Amino acid sequence: MHQQIRRFLGLTPVFALAVALVPFAASAQLQGGAAWDSSAQDFRSQGGGGTPAAARNASVEALNKILSTSQLPAVDRSVYLGIRAFQLSRLGREADSQKDIVEMGRVLPNAWQYVLSTTQADLAGGGDRATALRTLDYGLVRKPGDPWLVIGQGQIHMQIGDFPRAASLLDDALKAASEPAVRRSALFNRGLANFNLGNAAQAAEDFDAALVGLTTLKQRLGYFLWRYAAQVPTRQDARAALNKDLGNENLYEWPGPVAKFLIGKLPAGELEVAAESDENAKRTNGKCVASFYIGMEAQRRGDKQRAREQLQLTQARCPTSSPFNYSASSALKRL
Repeated sequence: MHQQIRRFLGLTPVFALAVALVPFAASAQLQGGAAWDSSAQDFRSQGGGGTPAAARNASVEALNKILSTSQLPAVDRSVYLGIRAFQLSRLGREADSQKDIVEMGRVLPNAWQYVLSTTQADLAGGGDRATALRTLDYGLVRKPGDPWLVIGQGQIHMQIGDFPRAASLLDDALKAASEPAVRRSALFNRGLANFNLGNAAQAAEDFDAALVGLTTLKQRLGYFLWRYAAQVPTRQDARAALNKDLGNENLYEWPGPVAKFLIGKLPAGELEVAAESDENAKRTNGKCVASFYIGMEAQRRGDKQRAREQLQLTQARCPTSSPFNYSASSALKRL
């Protein structure tokens, strides 16, 4: 069930259409974060707050029209309900917002929490984090302590730079997690929180622990790369550890070129070319990812000026809701 929802949320046009209905939200900003956590589609849309009330009302009207379709599949309906719950809350219609969350539970009883967590983390990237957190609170009233909903709260607190609060929430989510996918997402996100708090060794341990149960390079590579970033400040031999894990794997498919660069088998210029030309890289904001890891590799070599330049470039290339953006900001403060 979780795999089906991930595929729907991350890849199908219907979710992109739903996000497009929210003023200034852009489904293209799934870039620079989501593809790196195989258990959840995280850290997504960006946009701006202060949308005129007329535009917000128009969005709700459009969602009403879609939700009036009787043949709408359950997953689709749950996603649209989650978005409308957010929009209704922005309009001050809290009772109606809560009704939509109750309806999500009826429509998708075994996975509504995952859908609500994911949609709110996406929509928070548009700037209205308070509404997204409030909507998740309504979900937690319905199912107290649910780890997916708590993970969503942690993600949003990281977007606003409250990493201590995020780490505390993700600790709670990890304690409550019983399914491997939930545990993996909690570990991955806690790793991000620890990285940004300067707890590099703990972050590396979290990313490493998130690998449990994953068997293919495609599943594991994103965690390898984040663990590399976490190991750099600890003075561990991040390159040797990554090289050992990669073995003789084929690294042609993105983000393989990032790993190839980090182990010294691809020049930075060629990585930048791959980030701009590879189709998978273009879909996932490869330029954002490339500059982050070029910066981390420069830090590993002790080239602080190069690291500073590339991390500043990461800030410019990545949406503010992306973990690469706020992790670059944290890394810059520690240089």
